[in-house]
Amino acid sequence: MFLLMFPLYILTIVTLMVLDAMDKLSLSGVAGKLIGMIVLPHTVLIVWLVSASKFFESASTVSIIILAAPFCILTLYWLLRIAVKPYKTKFDKSTVNVRIRAMYGGKHLLKYTAVSLVFQTVYYIIAIGNGFWDIPKGIWIADAVVTGLIVFGYGWNGILRIMVLCRRLGVIKRAAAFFLLPVPVVGFFALVGLYNSAKAEYDYETTRAACDSQRVESQICATKYPILLVHGMGFRDWKYFNYWGRIPRELIKNGAKIYYGHQEACATVATNSELIKQKILEIVEETGCSRVNIIAHSKGGLDSRYAISKLGMEDYVASLTTVGTPHRGSQVTDLANKLPDSFYRKVADFMDRRFRSFGDNDPDFYTLCHQFNSSYAEQFNKDVPDSEKVYYQSYASVMKYPFSFNFLGFSHLLLRPYGKNDGLVTVESAKWGNFRGVYETKHVRGISHGDTIDLKREDYSGFDPREEYIKMVSELKEMGY
Repeated sequence: MFLLMFPLYILTIVTLMVLDAMDKLSLSGVAGKLIGMIVLPHTVLIVWLVSASKFFESASTVSIIILAAPFCILTLYWLLRIAVKPYKTKFDKSTVNVRIRAMYGGKHLLKYTAVSLVFQTVYYIIAIGNGFWDIPKGIWIADAVVTGLIVFGYGWNGILRIMVLCRRLGVIKRAAAFFLLPVPVVGFFALVGLYNSAKAEYDYETTRAACDSQRVESQICATKYPILLVHGMGFRDWKYFNYWGRIPRELIKNGAKIYYGHQEACATVATNSELIKQKILEIVEETGCSRVNIIAHSKGGLDSRYAISKLGMEDYVASLTTVGTPHRGSQVTDLANKLPDSFYRKVADFMDRRFRSFGDNDPDFYTLCHQFNSSYAEQFNKDVPDSEKVYYQSYASVMKYPFSFNFLGFSHLLLRPYGKNDGLVTVESAKWGNFRGVYETKHVRGISHGDTIDLKREDYSGFDPREEYIKMVSELKEMGY
């Protein structure tokens, strides 16, 4: 009887694996995951129960091994299948990237691990109460060990996927989860937090991907004039690290023509303005356009205003949008300028050497820092009036507590007496021209100076810098710029 059934048994196992590999049958569907995470971890017990049944009481050890081997291979394949791709969902790979798919798998693993833990706990409570039904001690111990390794392996697979891939977590939440997960009871809430973060990011990203696929043909960011992105202090337009994060890619996808200022990281306003002027003229010559739209962040807004009003670029600039620019100075600099001048110059000399090694030709940290104070800003605004030929608009953002952006926590506290701020610039200082509003959320974190340019490449509840810039540029298009 055994010999007659064995070929059918092998055929069934091979068929299951082939159909799954061809996506004709999903071992990682809902039913497949339930079997794989609740039943298959007990492979040791299943094999022993079958071999101890009356049907195989006369079978030799070799026959039992031959019978168990294909089942164990199927089990291993099934378990690995769930561990690698724990979902049946078919994604449009052109819109939902690998990171989101892998994180989505982590979310599924956490959910089904929780279900499996409940079933395993109930099973072992009943088993202990019944003395494991006289199953040999070695068998049920081996079964418990294997089951524990498999179930917790799935769980840690899901945890690591989310910890590594979920951008909503941030450094602090990741560290908190790492330390809290081993703690009884508290660890459960940490797991729920991880699951909810992954779910929120997945829901948002897939909705956003669907929106992108619908609007990409409309080219809503295809402005009349190309976009020139002008960075702030301390950074350069490096090839392998984009100051503007994921923003340029999204703007280009939606029709925008993007260029970069390529000014220096630590040069004065006048020096950088000359470089911006050269870049504008290059763009005009290269594209044949008559003007450009400038979007500038932080000090880049001052550089751009100077180029427009003092270097004759008003005929070549259609609009200037500033984000977090200290148009009226920053009180942080006012306070820093009170330090002893000799100390200040030593720090400036050190910083100049560092920025020169990064590629600056003419760094001047000492002068530049003084160009951020309130008295300089007041005189600057008198000497650099707006041009009537250019449309000016501005945006600000607000941090809500020091740890919104770790590096700006101290400066945020210093600025609090002067009003709401992004860690470096108050809302009042950022206002210029047509003030379009403040980037903030209903949540505790708030939006920092760096968040407005997607510096950390993270997603925040209630604020997506990519969408905000798409909106900003699409509105410039609607206004005829």
